[in-house]
Amino acid sequence: MCGNNMSVPLLSEAVTVSGTEKETAAVIFLHGLGDSGHGWAEAMTSIRLPYVKYICPHAPQMPVTLNMNMTMSSWFDLMGLKPESPEDELGIKKAAESIKVIIDHEAKNGIPPNRVLLGGFSQGGALSLYTALTCQQQLAGVVALSCWLPLHKTFPQAAFGSGNRDTPILQCHGEMDPMIPVQFGALTAEKLKTIVSAHKVTFHTYPGLMHTSCPQEMSAVKEFIEKQLPRI
Repeated sequence: MCGNNMSVPLLSEAVTVSGTEKETAAVIFLHGLGDSGHGWAEAMTSIRLPYVKYICPHAPQMPVTLNMNMTMSSWFDLMGLKPESPEDELGIKKAAESIKVIIDHEAKNGIPPNRVLLGGFSQGGALSLYTALTCQQQLAGVVALSCWLPLHKTFPQAAFGSGNRDTPILQCHGEMDPMIPVQFGALTAEKLKTIVSAHKVTFHTYPGLMHTSCPQEMSAVKEFIEKQLPRI
């Protein structure tokens, strides 16, 4: 598998922003429902660090219950966007395994897991949280934008054996988000503090921001990445 992106389906199609010098770290960033990796690759380019590789994979196409079974890019099926909504447990676990394969691939190519940071927006942020909290290897950190923790009722038990009890998490949310209300984000932050060390969870909210990003948020993301993935 070493060196062969074709053996990792998500990597073979992913948008990758290469470093401008020797790559000693990687950020894997997952887009939201119905999107692709292209937009977030551009966003990552605007805050890039020269020694970091940014990998923005595309979610597979599938029917999504929430959107009247329309086929679109989605990491797993979505039935609703409320804390009590039913969830696609098998789909979430399968998607998390596909992201862990990317982490393993990077490790075989010289970037160890503790130099890999996971991140994502909305559904992609949700998957990045679930993946990190169930991953055996310790990761550098998680960036979770405008999202929630999938299968939240299974935690903290689901994190048993995980290497990420002390992994720093940056959670950001728009205060006017109509899709995933900021209150849901706040509940997620409180839940995360019961899974990892509470002082490792940072929750920023942005007045007037809807279900999108903003320059202030991206500045916070860059600062977090630089802190968790320092130059070596």
